[in-house]
Amino acid sequence: MTACMECGFEYDLALAPTVSALVKSHADTYADLLQAEPSALRRRSAPHVWAPLEYACHMRDVLLAQRERVLAARRCDTPVAEPMGRDERVEHDGYAHQQPADVARQLQDAALLFTNVLDRLSPADWERALIYPYPEREERSLCWLAVHTLHELRHHLLDIRRQLEHHNGDQCDSADAPSASAQ
Repeated sequence: MTACMECGFEYDLALAPTVSALVKSHADTYADLLQAEPSALRRRSAPHVWAPLEYACHMRDVLLAQRERVLAARRCDTPVAEPMGRDERVEHDGYAHQQPADVARQLQDAALLFTNVLDRLSPADWERALIYPYPEREERSLCWLAVHTLHELRHHLLDIRRQLEHHNGDQCDSADAPSASAQ
């Protein structure tokens, strides 16, 4: 994977040493977006599309899973990163029922935990490898894992903004319609 056709993200492994600062900044952006109206955060625009709160919960869990994968790659030679069960977690962990303020705080904490392990990598550690399950099961460096995690954060920010804009568009449309008492 060298680029994401949907969001335009380019997988530039030279970004790896700067990922920590970018992850923290994106976590702050998520926290800001999670201050929206709770009904907007829990609403799916379509059954197959996650709600903004669900995307935020997913990213919190991705950051925690990626942290563990970095630590495993430092402990073992070429460990296998098992899939995190992203789709199952939505229901199993009740993503849509969590409190947005709690998720915002947890996501920022997860970002700090993830970036702490990245900041402790030596130049040689960045090249340590693991078997990563996405998009195909393949050996990947920690440089790639860091850049891929940044892509996930950016891509799902786009997803959240789309959902919130869709919700706000619906509110505008209904607000512009005459009410029953005005007729």
